[in-house]
Amino acid sequence: MMMRSASLILLFLFLLLRPGQAIWLTLPSSGTKCVSEEIQNNVVVLADYVVISDDHSHTPTISAKVTSPYGNNLHLNENATHGQFAFTTHEAGNYLACFWIDGHNPGGGAVSVNLDWKTGIGAKDWESVARKEKIEGLELELRKLEGAVEAIHENLLFLKSREAEMRSVSEKTNTRVAWFSIMSLGVCIAVSTLQLWHLKQFFQKKKLI
Repeated sequence: MMMRSASLILLFLFLLLRPGQAIWLTLPSSGTKCVSEEIQNNVVVLADYVVISDDHSHTPTISAKVTSPYGNNLHLNENATHGQFAFTTHEAGNYLACFWIDGHNPGGGAVSVNLDWKTGIGAKDWESVARKEKIEGLELELRKLEGAVEAIHENLLFLKSREAEMRSVSEKTNTRVAWFSIMSLGVCIAVSTLQLWHLKQFFQKKKLI
């Protein structure tokens, strides 16, 4: 059982440390294709994108735009066949990267784009770290594992804070619903009492009671 648990932990760390996977996007002749990722605060983001064309003599150009959760522009590149953006997040939330054909498309059809998006520990240049600190082999792998553990810890703290925020919002919503129910019940009682009083006055005027 312990061997199985250790294997699962090592597999998880391997998946966390492996390079970011390339995303293939097919851009329509008109319209925009976007990808997004929810990223917490103070995380390094690094991405490369390139247009893939079968006709090397006429490579279509695209435009790329990256925005933060609050709508701030982080990257804008127009009339490009390739590009790169890198930044450190200052807002927690969904970061959006959008691509579209800017009109310079001789073929007139869809265009394929290869996007390599890396965040956090996956965006760190371990080769530079190894050269700077003069480490290699097992020591370098241990540094990677240490970085992975720190990333896991930060993600757990982020999830804990999000859970606390959602719990606070849920409690506030429940409180508002409870007060609304009480007010609705009070209005119903007041209206019923007023109706009974009005009927009593009407019957008394008609001398029916």
